[in-house]
Amino acid sequence: MSHALDDKPAAGSLRGARLPRWFPWAAGAGSVAAGLGISTAAGLHSGIQWALIAAALFVLGSYALSAKVEGPRQARDRTATSLVWVAFLLAVVPLASLTWETAEQGVKVLDGYFLSHSMGVVADSEPGGGIYHAILGTLEQVGLATLMSVPVGVLTAVYLVEYGRGRLARAVTFFVDVMTGIPSVVAGLFILSLWILILGMGYSGFAGSMALSILMIPVVVRSTEEMLKLVPDELREASLALGVPKWRTILKVVLPTSIGGITTGVMLAIARITGETAPVLLLVWGTNFINANPFRDPQASLPMYIYLQYTNGSDAAYDRAWAAALTLIAFIMILNLVARGIARWKAPKTGR
Repeated sequence: MSHALDDKPAAGSLRGARLPRWFPWAAGAGSVAAGLGISTAAGLHSGIQWALIAAALFVLGSYALSAKVEGPRQARDRTATSLVWVAFLLAVVPLASLTWETAEQGVKVLDGYFLSHSMGVVADSEPGGGIYHAILGTLEQVGLATLMSVPVGVLTAVYLVEYGRGRLARAVTFFVDVMTGIPSVVAGLFILSLWILILGMGYSGFAGSMALSILMIPVVVRSTEEMLKLVPDELREASLALGVPKWRTILKVVLPTSIGGITTGVMLAIARITGETAPVLLLVWGTNFINANPFRDPQASLPMYIYLQYTNGSDAAYDRAWAAALTLIAFIMILNLVARGIARWKAPKTGR
């Protein structure tokens, strides 16, 4: 009986009435105008403040008008939709603002010369120079970290999904979860104490790659594990029923079926470690000269280059830092687009 009463329109609402399709857009525009007016009248100069006021007005106004015209049930649905849109804008607007600011500042010196020259013959306070040595160092360090992390991560995930039982599997899962939350500076300090202080090895790009691999392995394990779990058990059982050994079933059936998702996870893990600064600062240091050997002597990288140029303090150094940041963002964006493309290409085809 109570449910039947809840379904009735509220007092004052119009039975069967619906707000027009353009209502959310009109409510959004009105909320922005009202937020600007309130902020101006109150003397608020922060864009964040008037945006929050506009968001609150949009949610409350949408609920009030919908409850009046359509009833409380539809009003709750519109409120949930409004909160989703507000949360989306709160996430996208800062990201878009950051990207726009970086692009606006970075294009000042970003050209072919900047990408193909180093800082070897230019003082940090002088205009000119480039990031070729930093790009080379980043590619080598991230590449070495990938070569170390992907086999370990994929094989660990295969063990957990296909073989893992009992205490050992639970222990591996626990440590993978712990490694997922390790700060990058802790990974750098671990390699610093083990590789440099105890073993006596010098600062190099390879030392930074080992720290980056510590950060990359749990991401690869988790993504690969989830992809392997999505492979239907019927495929495994059919292969085993034909007398195929389990290791060959994994190699020929399970891994090829999930290779798209595994590749996507690896690409996202690469994007995650590319911008790390703390391990590079502790283990690789930096140099203004080209060092193509990642196993010896300090080596430049894009995150370290940005940090050094920013701390220099000159206008020319600021411009180079912005341009390097734009290059790093573009590199990570390309990796994400490649990951999405691989995932779409390898996705199962449903229909003709």
